[in-house]
Amino acid sequence: MTDHCGSCLCGTVRFEVHGAFDSFYLCHCQHCQKDTGSAHAANLFSRSAKLVWQSGADAVTTFTLPGTRHNKSFCKLCGSALPNTQITGLLVVPAGCLDTEISVLPTAHIFSSSKATWEGKLGEVPKFEGLPD
Repeated sequence: MTDHCGSCLCGTVRFEVHGAFDSFYLCHCQHCQKDTGSAHAANLFSRSAKLVWQSGADAVTTFTLPGTRHNKSFCKLCGSALPNTQITGLLVVPAGCLDTEISVLPTAHIFSSSKATWEGKLGEVPKFEGLPD
């Protein structure tokens, strides 16, 4: 049984996740801001789910920030964030790389003391259904 399917932006890498996620964190640390280019990373974590690469496993590479436990797996061709198993016994799946819906809400915001200064004002920013004219 496949619980979740996902892929990279260019479609080279495809994967399945079998099993449940234990937690879903929005991380605001400076490392996550740098590697996502955004205000936070949105990652799902599981100690029991299994990752199965369907295609493109040879296009997956991982970067570990020296002196830290911070690491990121991504597609060598398009740069999309992909699941990571670098921490023994832990599967980390970037929420945005999933092609199936996530039925759980985030568990928590973490490292909120490092939040981007502009993030607190996002409720005041106009919203558009698509690219504005």
